[in-house]
Amino acid sequence: MKRKRVAILGATGSIGESALKVARDIPERMQVVGLAANSNAEKLASAANETRAPAVCLVDETKIDALERALNYKPRILSGEAGLREIACLTDADMVLVAIVGTGGLRPALAAIEAGKDLAVASKEILVMAGEIVMQRARDNGVHVLPVDSEHNAIFQCLEGRFLQNGKRPTLNAQRSTPNAEDSRLDVGRSAFGVSDSVRRIILTASGGPFRETPRKSFDSITPEQALKHPTWNMGPKITIDSATLFNKGLEMIEAHWLFGVEMERVEVVIHPQSIVHSMVEFMDGSTLAQLSYSNMCFPIQYAVTWPDRVPNTLPPLDFSKLSKLEFFTPRYEDFPALNLARRAGETGGTSPAVMNAANEIAVAAFLDRHVCFPDIWRVVEDVMNRHTAIANPTLDAILDADQWARNEAQGCVKSLNRQKSCNDGRGGVSNR
Repeated sequence: MKRKRVAILGATGSIGESALKVARDIPERMQVVGLAANSNAEKLASAANETRAPAVCLVDETKIDALERALNYKPRILSGEAGLREIACLTDADMVLVAIVGTGGLRPALAAIEAGKDLAVASKEILVMAGEIVMQRARDNGVHVLPVDSEHNAIFQCLEGRFLQNGKRPTLNAQRSTPNAEDSRLDVGRSAFGVSDSVRRIILTASGGPFRETPRKSFDSITPEQALKHPTWNMGPKITIDSATLFNKGLEMIEAHWLFGVEMERVEVVIHPQSIVHSMVEFMDGSTLAQLSYSNMCFPIQYAVTWPDRVPNTLPPLDFSKLSKLEFFTPRYEDFPALNLARRAGETGGTSPAVMNAANEIAVAAFLDRHVCFPDIWRVVEDVMNRHTAIANPTLDAILDADQWARNEAQGCVKSLNRQKSCNDGRGGVSNR
């Protein structure tokens, strides 16, 4: 069994830390050959000193001196956005794990694809913003795009039986002819996974976040501290807030649309507070397959790295005797508008998902900085989406232009909100129950 050589972009974040745990757990199957981070020089150096990665990249060029002082060996050091793209194309890397928060991972991901590297995608924004472009280029270059998000990795595992042909697994995203050019938008997904003829629904599970049972009338009083207390997952601040608003699940709906080649109408969300069932696939015959495990990102990361093999590790298996219940509920769509906004963006297509994503990033940052209140996150996103005229079949430049436009518009919305009328000043809050 071959050891996978992996470059980790976003090595100092929560996904990066989990990836490093996987590398420690299965050293015979995973070797870290590249590490990249935005600005945390000390944490990047610590990871590099442990893994002895031949190349490291720090995007913040002002902290290169601090990185060099903290290293106890002499790797190749890259910096800036150009360095990030360069480390994504390392000659000795087989796979690039993209775990960069926000839109910063898009260009490195495309660079990795063009360099013939398999892509392990943990950054939702890559496929939300440019799913059509990413999947088409992956197919053109004959590389694999493997999901690291626990939900999409679960779907991938549920669908794996569809990949078996005479005992062999066909190459994902391989170059294949397109029978109908007019249907190429979804044919990219079909050629990658071949599931459209048998799948009735893809069902993404959501914990519901910390406010699953909080009355709508209390939302204005929610503080950042409360929103950052996720009941089942330990994640970075942005994705934790997205979980609280359910925008994370909205982004995942669009991501699933591109990864698995199914229409938005066949992607649904169900609330599952225990976070044991990570997602489900319902087939045309009424059968449903689900993937279960404890809430630990090491599970999906390992499978993305070792696929198509399953490898022993030290992670705890489920103890069914201790699972008291598995619950499922319909989302509160009116109280949590993110799901409907995401469905609208995904069905509209073009530049709409990029606009939604960018506006959400600005709104989340404003909430964490106490410039807007919790429900204003949805208001800002909807306002910006309403102002946008979508561009169909956009180029990468058009997507990035729409992203920047949406950020500017969202910043204007934030400034115009009268925070004093609706926001708690941090001296109160609501019960998370």
